[in-house]
Amino acid sequence: MAGQTAADFVPDSRDLDTLSEAAESCRGCDLYLNANQTVFGAGAQNADMMLVGEQPGDQEDKAGAPFVGPAGKLLDKALVAAGMDRDRLYVTNAVKHFKFTLPERGKRRIHKTPSRTEVVACRPWLLAEMMSVQPDVVVLLGATAAQSLMGSTFRLTAHRGEILHLPVTGEMTNLDFDPEVVVSAHPSSVLRGPPKDREKAFEALVSDLRFAAGRLTHKT
Repeated sequence: MAGQTAADFVPDSRDLDTLSEAAESCRGCDLYLNANQTVFGAGAQNADMMLVGEQPGDQEDKAGAPFVGPAGKLLDKALVAAGMDRDRLYVTNAVKHFKFTLPERGKRRIHKTPSRTEVVACRPWLLAEMMSVQPDVVVLLGATAAQSLMGSTFRLTAHRGEILHLPVTGEMTNLDFDPEVVVSAHPSSVLRGPPKDREKAFEALVSDLRFAAGRLTHKT
């Protein structure tokens, strides 16, 4: 497995169904060994906006769909508050398999942040999705998603509220379009935060989504 990445499994296609089917048998890193299934992106093929999270969680791994657990429900609430229709978006994750640990007692799977190696190994799937959908705006939710495309030294908190562009390096040189990039916190961080801070964190997420939606209006 050393040196292998998802690039060895990504077909030469821009059809989302073809990509999704191929991703089911990806062995680009070892996360597939314990996860139930690959969780590929979902949404409109011609979406103007793509949302990228970190990785599927426990419920996503069971359902085979992105953002259907608690963080997904909070994201849905934030999208409504921002005046956005999820059905018109494409939603995916930087990593397509659930990474978790098991406690010494009990069976509840506990989320574990993917390593940089795993994020880089899985990035060809994300880039293939981006090439297929060709969104005008990409919203990166959380540090893992942001660093997957913007680089390992990128600091999300320093760039919220800014219009960014993808660095033209490495695999990114193969992209034939230049989406605007907006970064925000991952919905799960809102849920994990202190109760007294959650309303403020939620409003900040809504504000970032509204800002991203405004870029679509600006570009038309």
